[in-house]
Amino acid sequence: MWGCSFVLLGVIASACRAVELTFELPDNAKQCFYEEIPEGTKTTMEFQVIIGGNYDVDLIVTGPGNVELYKHQQKQFDTVQFTAQTSGVYSACFSNEFSTFSHKLVYMNFQIGEEQPLPGQHADKQSAMTKMEDSITQIHKNLNTVGDYQTHYRLRENHGRKIAEDLNSRVMWYSAVESFAICSIFLTYVFIMKGFFSDKKSIR
Repeated sequence: MWGCSFVLLGVIASACRAVELTFELPDNAKQCFYEEIPEGTKTTMEFQVIIGGNYDVDLIVTGPGNVELYKHQQKQFDTVQFTAQTSGVYSACFSNEFSTFSHKLVYMNFQIGEEQPLPGQHADKQSAMTKMEDSITQIHKNLNTVGDYQTHYRLRENHGRKIAEDLNSRVMWYSAVESFAICSIFLTYVFIMKGFFSDKKSIR
C-alpha cells in the first residue's frame, strides 16, 4: 500500500528558524515536508535513518518550479546545504518505496537561515562588547555545541541499541534452533541404541 504524507513546517520554522523531529516512514511509502523560504536564505538539512532495513532511504529536495536541488537513493545519512535562489516553497521528500516490508525511523534537522543574534547584539552596534557580554556569547555557542553533540550521540545510541536488539534476537533464535537440534540428535541416538538392545534380546 502506497502512502504519502504532507507536512507544512512554515509556522514552526518562522518562530524558531529550525525544526528537529523524528518520524516513522512505513514500507512502500513516501513522506514530504514543505517549507517557504525567502530568497537568499541559507538552509541546512541533516537526516539519518535510525531504525529499519539497511538503514537507508531515498531523498529528493526540490525548489520552486520543481527544480531538483538534491537527489540521492538509499542513503543512510547526509547533510544538505543550499541557498534559496528564489522565494517560494521548498520540499524534502523521503521515500521508502523500494522496501516492501521494512519500516524506517528517520531523524531530520531542518534549519532555515542563520541563527538569530542574542538580545542586545546587533551587527551595526559600534560599541565594544563588555567582558560579560563576551562570556555570555561564548557560553551560548558552547551550549549549542553541547546540544549538537547530545543529538549526535543520542542517534548513535538509538542506532547501536537497535543493532544490539537485532543481534540478541538472532542469537536467541539460533540458540533455540541449536538446542532443538541437539535434543533431537540425543533422542535419536537413544532410540537407536534402544533398538540395538531390543534386537539382541529378541534373537536370544
